[in-house]
Amino acid sequence: MQFRIFPVTPFEQNCTLLWCEETRGAALVDPGGDAQILLDAVRERSLQLERILLTHGHIDHVGAAAEIATAFDLPIEGPHREDEYWLQALPDQSRMFGFAPTSAFTPDRWLTQGDRVAVGHTRLEVLHCPGHTPGHLVFYLPAQKLALVGDVLFKGSIGRTDLPGGNQAELLRSIREQLWPLGDDVSFIPGHGPMSSLGDERRDNPFVGIHAA
Repeated sequence: MQFRIFPVTPFEQNCTLLWCEETRGAALVDPGGDAQILLDAVRERSLQLERILLTHGHIDHVGAAAEIATAFDLPIEGPHREDEYWLQALPDQSRMFGFAPTSAFTPDRWLTQGDRVAVGHTRLEVLHCPGHTPGHLVFYLPAQKLALVGDVLFKGSIGRTDLPGGNQAELLRSIREQLWPLGDDVSFIPGHGPMSSLGDERRDNPFVGIHAA
């Protein structure tokens, strides 16, 4: 499995293009905007988009999902159903955060803990990690020791919990009970900013590392 990260929208949210080298099947994870940039990247690599995957319902992570899905007849999978209200509030989110008008949508498949999704010959495991939002998901590729964690964890920080449905205690529990057990050697792609490893964050992260209060 190969990947390329594209920061999109004024929020510089990391949209990840994943693809299977054998089949050239691909998925976009959290296409928050700048649809043409993302589609150009797919075409340049001669990939076949199979689906769109969403970690959670905030507009900077889903803003271009319905547009791309409709144009290419793709299924949208994720987030967890607990984020339905965020997806239904997309018109309000677009106004609040200065995005182009964005319509509400319902994904083709809600995901939950233990589900798996396919990209070519690769299977991604689904972890339900609430806290930033109630329905936040993480996608994990065991063979590559790679996790796409959305806004749960960042290099040197954690996701904000001051928006509706946020809960800091839940977020810290999700990190400690869902992410740390994956192993220190797992690299992760966050929703914003540079990649890091779970080991580095477990050791040094001031909010949830071993020295955090």
